[in-house]
Amino acid sequence: MSEPAPADGLRGRRILVTRPAGQNEPLAALIRAAGGEPIVFPVIEILALDDGRALAAAVDRLDAYDLAVFISPNAVDRALSAILARRTWPQRLRAATVGPGSERSLRRYGVTDVVAPSGRFDSEALLDLPALAGVGGQRVVIFRGLGGREVLGDALRGRGAAVDEVECYRRARPRVDAGPLAQAGARGEIDAVTVSSSEGLGNLFDMLGAGGEAWLKRTPLFAPHARIAERARALGCERVIETAPGEQGIVAALAAFWAKMSPP
Repeated sequence: MSEPAPADGLRGRRILVTRPAGQNEPLAALIRAAGGEPIVFPVIEILALDDGRALAAAVDRLDAYDLAVFISPNAVDRALSAILARRTWPQRLRAATVGPGSERSLRRYGVTDVVAPSGRFDSEALLDLPALAGVGGQRVVIFRGLGGREVLGDALRGRGAAVDEVECYRRARPRVDAGPLAQAGARGEIDAVTVSSSEGLGNLFDMLGAGGEAWLKRTPLFAPHARIAERARALGCERVIETAPGEQGIVAALAAFWAKMSPP
């Protein structure tokens, strides 16, 4: 687990926070606590599906599953809202998810028997857990977003599980004016950028447009996963810092970056 950032480790630093609306406050609060100024600009919008029949059908047959996997906090919120609108959570059904944010969301909905990794938060880390090793003959439902990665479902099928992948939300690029952000960046008013997904990073580049990319490419960019860091480098970002996972990991890396930059 990352050490907390010093109380003044980000003093005077303006940090772009780009998670979907409603999910930025935990990171923003830690930035403020370290003396920084969060600049909140969501680059992914979470929307309902146009057709919810497959989700409703999965909810109705929930008792048939041995394990329910939630890919993200968005999957938790969308799926649990649908589930609890129609029925109660099956007492014998175990839940699994990829990180602490999703685990906290599940507990808020009253789901307390949760398998989740620690130290690294992705599908591969979840698959490494002993609880997911012996799933042969079990029925598993994976709640995910439209067009998500196939790694988890394919791996569980390879281990002998019968897997249903149920989409419960879709992601979109927000339709907002990025002009003020582009102007602030061009004036040197953004000291660092944080991103939480490769898709969100691509959206940020698209929203800024060719004329607004220059400052983004030269601004330190902090990414909590190797895949995101690789994508940032491929897009031309010059200073990419891979952080430990979670909000604490991002803020600790931000503080450490400027500690190294400060004169002794």
